[in-house]
Amino acid sequence: MAYDFPESLTLTRQGHIAVLTLSRVAKRNALDGPTVHALGRFFEEPPEWARAAVIAADGDHFSAGLDLSELVERDAMGGVLHSRGWHRMFTAIEYGTLPVVSALKGAVVGAGLELAATTHIRVAERSTFFALPEGQRGIFVGGGAAVRVARLIGVSRMTDLMLTGRVLSAEEGERLGLAHYLVEDGEGLAKAVALAERIAENSPVSNYAVLHALPRIAEADPETGLMMESLMAGVAQSSAEAKERLAAFLDGRAAKVRPPVVAGGEGR
Repeated sequence: MAYDFPESLTLTRQGHIAVLTLSRVAKRNALDGPTVHALGRFFEEPPEWARAAVIAADGDHFSAGLDLSELVERDAMGGVLHSRGWHRMFTAIEYGTLPVVSALKGAVVGAGLELAATTHIRVAERSTFFALPEGQRGIFVGGGAAVRVARLIGVSRMTDLMLTGRVLSAEEGERLGLAHYLVEDGEGLAKAVALAERIAENSPVSNYAVLHALPRIAEADPETGLMMESLMAGVAQSSAEAKERLAAFLDGRAAKVRPPVVAGGEGR
């Protein structure tokens, strides 16, 4: 499938991994409508060869936020429709068929943080910093942060970011849950691709269950969540691939879980 991407976004293939790279370096990869809609269209209809994806960025920054020039001329209804359009595109990332790993560095600010929060695994280089400066700009988040970022770090901590303009370092962000892995500068993309390759080896049914069932179970009441878990467990274990993988483990052909090897600079 051919994708009509703007110049601000590129797609490369690494085996079964689709690497989408933000490439608007002169604006610190500020997100505009064409870039966001291109991302959404890709994840709505990803290529058949892709089993996982990585979102990365050229230059020193993942994304310094929304291109504010897009907001200046909008009236209230235009603002609502703009926000809802971004919600739709970002939901295609979070609830698509591909597990998505993001490689973060430099500014992960405003809409850049909203984009990162749609991804399922986040790798942060030590240069990374996180912020939600909308309050200082006279605006409010509109790309899903009120749900996704608040879910990651809690409403209280998000309130602090928005009211005070506080900037979190990579280490603080990892500790609070904005990143899963912390690596040295220049190592983020390689780590993200390696994780995506590992994820791509999983059963697609299991990956789909993690992306779609797990977050909904977490938001359901306990009894509903337990029932959803049972249904998903039944579906997953009934697949032919699951039966083969279980047989391989029982026959000693599959690797067993081992204690982690702790390496300097790796996330926990």
